[in-house]
Amino acid sequence: MQEDVLDALKNRPYFFDDGIRFECRRCGSCCTGEPGIVYVDDSEITRISEYLEITREILIQRFLYPFQDSYSIREAEDGRCLFFENGCSIYPVRPLQCRTFPFWFQNMRSVEAWDDVCLRCPGVGKGRLYTKEEIVETIGRGFGVYLQALREVIKGG
Repeated sequence: MQEDVLDALKNRPYFFDDGIRFECRRCGSCCTGEPGIVYVDDSEITRISEYLEITREILIQRFLYPFQDSYSIREAEDGRCLFFENGCSIYPVRPLQCRTFPFWFQNMRSVEAWDDVCLRCPGVGKGRLYTKEEIVETIGRGFGVYLQALREVIKGG
């Protein structure tokens, strides 16, 4: 099903047919504010723990909580990702979900959704031009995480 959805996305017109410029400014706009789910899989847990030079067990205990078949990153009371303190402390090994922002399915589904992202993210309109093909491919890479988070929202978690 997921591949069918993504194949259908490749061949239709979008507001981003001419591409979109984007460059992460590492400002934290997407790492702070309203609460959210930042899914991390087993390989990401390993990369983050190695990068921070702590055991997986300590990483899980201090920074993660169980989510679906793996974990999500905890947030501070203000909604800030625990890894964001004057910048992302795990930027080189940040999870797929973070690496694919702002080209998430929910952000690219309409001009209105994209306009909301543009208001929050100073990196939009800056940097290199991402082609429609690259954007659709990035949406596809993050689509599984989107579906997992959607399931959690639907079940009321």
